[in-house]
Amino acid sequence: MITEVRGPLEHQQPYSTAYEQMLEKVRYEGAYPTRERAEEAVRLVLAGLGRQLTGDERVDLAARLPLEAARTLTTQIPDTQPLTGWAFVKDLATRTGASLATTRWDTGSVLSAVVAYAGPDLITRILHQLPTGYALLFGQAELSPAA
Repeated sequence: MITEVRGPLEHQQPYSTAYEQMLEKVRYEGAYPTRERAEEAVRLVLAGLGRQLTGDERVDLAARLPLEAARTLTTQIPDTQPLTGWAFVKDLATRTGASLATTRWDTGSVLSAVVAYAGPDLITRILHQLPTGYALLFGQAELSPAA
């Protein structure tokens, strides 16, 4: 029988200052009652985003995020069928059992922090790679070409 052995909490690696700041930004933006709730949202949304992003945009975003956030993003295998923004939110809600409204809130709270780390040029590149519907999730206007 294998049992999991855990040491005292003080022996676990603390988060980097950059990740702590990211969690605080998400906690503030999302009005979460605890840092743990903000961290749940960060892990959920970044894992989902990691299943959607590929190529240089994925690599460049990971390089700009705090290490802990980058790991969550890059340990995911990209899906073969990209999801629209709304399908992305529905997928996350299904995975967690949360309501669509809560999941949409979590997504916006986390992606607003991602925008701060990525910067406008990378966000534009990311939005060009992803299917429609992600701009609003990132707090950006959804622009479509004139007819």
